[in-house]
Amino acid sequence: MRILFSSTPAHGHLLPLLPLARAFRDRGDDVAVLTAGAFAPLLDAEGITLLPAGPTADVLFAESARRTGVDAAADPRPEAVADFFAGTRVDLTADDALTAAREFAPDLIVAEALDFVGPLVAAALDVPVATMAFGPAIPAEFTDGMTAVVGSRYADRGLSPVPARWHLDPCPDLLQPPGWQAPANRVPVRPEPHRGAGAGAGTGVEAGSGAVSDDAAGAPRDRPRVLVTFGTHFSDPATLTPILAELRTVGVDLVVTLGLTASAADYDLAGSGSAGEGSADVSAGSDITFAAFTPLADLLHDVDLVVTHGGAGTTLGVLSRGLPLVVVPQGADQFLQAAVVSASGTGIAVQPGPDVPETVAKAVVTLRTDPGYTEAARTVAAQIAAMPTPSDVAATLTAALT
Repeated sequence: MRILFSSTPAHGHLLPLLPLARAFRDRGDDVAVLTAGAFAPLLDAEGITLLPAGPTADVLFAESARRTGVDAAADPRPEAVADFFAGTRVDLTADDALTAAREFAPDLIVAEALDFVGPLVAAALDVPVATMAFGPAIPAEFTDGMTAVVGSRYADRGLSPVPARWHLDPCPDLLQPPGWQAPANRVPVRPEPHRGAGAGAGTGVEAGSGAVSDDAAGAPRDRPRVLVTFGTHFSDPATLTPILAELRTVGVDLVVTLGLTASAADYDLAGSGSAGEGSADVSAGSDITFAAFTPLADLLHDVDLVVTHGGAGTTLGVLSRGLPLVVVPQGADQFLQAAVVSASGTGIAVQPGPDVPETVAKAVVTLRTDPGYTEAARTVAAQIAAMPTPSDVAATLTAALT
């Protein structure tokens, strides 16, 4: 079969699709991804074909901000989000996407939840479409606005929206918002923290164990190790430096991801004892290490808890390992993840304000001293472990299409 995945050009949207894309690839299907050409190195490493279409996220954000006067990433009000995903991106991507997809001739299109290009292409080519969520259900105030905006794009092309045949959902029930009801077409799929190309799906500790090994440090350690990761888009040293400075006062070792553009030199942390940019290992006695872009699965196997911006993929990946977390939302859908983490007791949400560094440090201490958070995280991890694997889901979809 020929399976086409379609994604907004951002790591947080694309990476959660990869486990299912790999599963189809490993079954012997022809798999391609429709997104911006900048992701060629990532997909080349996976042995997955890229169909380049549309500009990168920074170009889309700039154009959407020009149209609306709002930065949809930093200020995710419904009208700005609707224009970015269902207006600007469709306008700047759909024509290239239709050309590339016609040549690929897919039997199925799998579109991530905020990708409106893939479903439009599916309608034009008359092929079935599956949508794939990447976190808790998106509130109707956002989805209704996006549906309304994209409607005119269908009309301009003489098309009508086609309902998704399947709603693939990696979010366990325990993390869904209050009042959530499962769609009739829901197919659960087990989320995985992002792993590097060629790494086995079992990388890291067993789901739900919450175990912490000493192999990275080379010797038993007597201090907790905390991963601080704000993803690829929100890893601003100006935001993180005060948080890191405060965390260094509570007796923990830190592993800090740098995102895509920052370097260790961007952090003014005199005497940090850094083991060096690009290293994910922490040498005995050091208290902070900076890591260049590293698959999340490689970072989680030797930490006790995580401080994060609350990206959906990061949140589900962390909880799949039974680790509690502190969520410090910066924008996008991160406030939604913060809310469900707080409600589920799997971590603590820290809202924006002048006292964020101190509050984050106190939250880390609380997670280390109150076992209830780890117990709740392990409960969620057990629910995740019971969900169908991406391979199971690939087999289910294939059987339904043949």
